[in-house]
Amino acid sequence: MRKLLLASVCTSFLCSCSSQDEAPEPEIVGEWHHAGGTHFSEKYAPLDQVNAENFGDLEIAWRWQSIDVNLPRNLAYATGDYRAAPLLVGGVMYTNTNHGQVVALDPGTGNLLWSFDPESYALGRPVFSPAQTRGIEYWTDGDIERIFIATLGKQLVSIDVSNGRPDLNFGEDGFVDLRDNFGKLEFEIDNITHGAPPIAVGSSVIIGSKIFDYTLFNRSPPGHVRAYDAYTGDFKWRFNTIPQNGEPYTETWENDSWQDAGNTNVWTFMSADDDEGIVYLPTSTPTNDYWGGKRLGENLFAESIVALDADSGDRLWHFQTVHHGLWDYDVASAPNLVDIVVDGKPIKAIAQVSKTGFTYVFDRITGEPVWPIEERPVPQSNVPGERAHPTQPFPTKPAPFERQGMTEGDLIDFTPEIHAAAKEIASKLVLGPIFTPPIVKGAQGKEATVFLPGAGGGANFPGANVDPETGVLYVPSHTRPYAMSLVEPNDPDSDWPYVISVQRNIGPMGLPLTKPPYRRITAIDLNTGEHVWQTPFGKGPSNHPLLEHLGLPDLGSVFTDVSAEGGILVTKGLVISHLPQKDEVHEDADGSVLVAYDKFTGEKVGEILVDRRLHGPVMSYLHNGRQYIAVAGGRFDSAEMISFVLPN
Repeated sequence: MRKLLLASVCTSFLCSCSSQDEAPEPEIVGEWHHAGGTHFSEKYAPLDQVNAENFGDLEIAWRWQSIDVNLPRNLAYATGDYRAAPLLVGGVMYTNTNHGQVVALDPGTGNLLWSFDPESYALGRPVFSPAQTRGIEYWTDGDIERIFIATLGKQLVSIDVSNGRPDLNFGEDGFVDLRDNFGKLEFEIDNITHGAPPIAVGSSVIIGSKIFDYTLFNRSPPGHVRAYDAYTGDFKWRFNTIPQNGEPYTETWENDSWQDAGNTNVWTFMSADDDEGIVYLPTSTPTNDYWGGKRLGENLFAESIVALDADSGDRLWHFQTVHHGLWDYDVASAPNLVDIVVDGKPIKAIAQVSKTGFTYVFDRITGEPVWPIEERPVPQSNVPGERAHPTQPFPTKPAPFERQGMTEGDLIDFTPEIHAAAKEIASKLVLGPIFTPPIVKGAQGKEATVFLPGAGGGANFPGANVDPETGVLYVPSHTRPYAMSLVEPNDPDSDWPYVISVQRNIGPMGLPLTKPPYRRITAIDLNTGEHVWQTPFGKGPSNHPLLEHLGLPDLGSVFTDVSAEGGILVTKGLVISHLPQKDEVHEDADGSVLVAYDKFTGEKVGEILVDRRLHGPVMSYLHNGRQYIAVAGGRFDSAEMISFVLPN
């Protein structure tokens, strides 16, 4: 039986034992209704109690230990880092556990108000390990209020926020089976699950999927996006991210490869313009990520931004950021929606940052680029069976926020010894501009191709933030080169001639291969397309034994386990994020550093040490007149939500 657990002391109208008179007054200012704050994915809190002068005074207000740490060991599975994105609605915090339990918390104390367990873990372990459920979705029609969650067990659940129980009018007793409505089933159903939250627009609950990337067989499921009725759970529509028979753009999958191709999924957050009824899908690379001989052609709608009518699922416009992807350059984050003025013309805009280091900016209604995007020639592949696309799209504005491509001039050179060691490593690698394709290991006497940014670099899962009052976009990013080569699969039954071999940490003497910065935050004015400032994000290896005597400034964090976590929060005056103490304090240090920058200049203005490694996105809310900052952290048995506040 699925479990509803109520806190032992009922402190809110959410508990069945509360009276109507005890219901808290909903707060209008300082709430956080969606994973990105709003469906515009601004990740912006118009609050200023916490500022440059007092940020260092923040203290922990409360800690809530995730209830999934109490699951019996025979039921729980490895879930890894806790990265949930909490919400604040009507004076109540809602969040989830990695195992898909949904909870309501008192935002001032962290006390549990109610919890609901869909028992997703009883449906079997997901193929991804570790796996995380990263968020939930709040929806209201002005009368009823619901929380939607897509679980790792392929469930879509509708929960009544008034009591924490499933909505019995939705699906089957509040549940929809997400194994259905794919359109075809000639694939490995176990290779698909869910992690990011759905998005509810109008009466449609729209859901993407997470699909295993590194399968040894060309049988991955397609990443088709589906919508269900928010009231009933009835299936509404499916958008085929890989076009199917009779649909436009099947010709971009040569040799009818659309029939067998997989992935091309929306595994990250989505955005929406509720007034226009449009949902925006960021899509991923097709199977396999690095060799496309079985899927020649442009491969629409892979690595694209796709705008759909949220009610019907009809495609309104699309833009493909990478043609025939060979670099795992998924569109990995929710696009940012913002109203801007360019050359005196008001534009309802959408900005999509990318792993490539580009920012693509469009009119979000028409799909027209705000500034020209040019198709430019790129290096071609010499891998048997492969045919790289001859051109790729390059935005003319804004300028890239990350280093793109690599030459010997990019090699680390703090000392002659370090530079010589870096050159020795680079001599065995193929260096070239962005979109240089991978090689077969050993070809031309080289071990691998350097991807810069690598698949874990650029702007990854956390995406960017935007200040709706100024139109300034704030982008956290990683330089992070990868050395990539194609090798024969180690399974003789595999139907791939090549799979990828990855070297994520390349460089001399424990240092990065490239010059700094290794991680950065860039502020971009979307009204002009110009960079406002850029600052290294994190101390980085400045205290390395070979560098500590040089008195270097911040170099940017190089810790390698951060590409899909964290992100930043923007407030009235600050940019706030967190960094691992491994980079900031000592390589053996645990925990994190909560850090703030002046959002107008990029100057670091404060930091505090936290005894728990933080992983989740940072959000802020107002409760009883006080500003709080909340973020998830820990993993496995240490998973917890932590909230910070200024002392009284």
